[in-house]
Amino acid sequence: MSTLPPCPQCHDEYAYPDGDLLICPSCGHEWHPGETTPSEAAKIWKDANGNVLQDGDTVTLVKDLKIKGSSAVVKVGTKVKNIRLIEGDHDIDCKIDGFGPMQLKSGFVKKV
Repeated sequence: MSTLPPCPQCHDEYAYPDGDLLICPSCGHEWHPGETTPSEAAKIWKDANGNVLQDGDTVTLVKDLKIKGSSAVVKVGTKVKNIRLIEGDHDIDCKIDGFGPMQLKSGFVKKV
């Protein structure tokens, strides 16, 4: 039995062949087995304005963010220094003065 690669979009392991395509039953994504997906290429992180982010950049928040599990709010305009880019839904790892370490989404920040 041959093993098929997981879906490049949702990473479901139950993809099945249909002719020369592979199809994911969970999300409906169709792809050719040999094609390179955007996630396999070099990942580029962009801020809310479309500027490319890099490790060590300084950013500011463009939206008030509630902290999960707390009543505290990180206010718009808060400056975050020395960010670190990571894979995942929350793709910025940082430390905010007065709040401590946390992860942010790149869509809620702008590069300074």
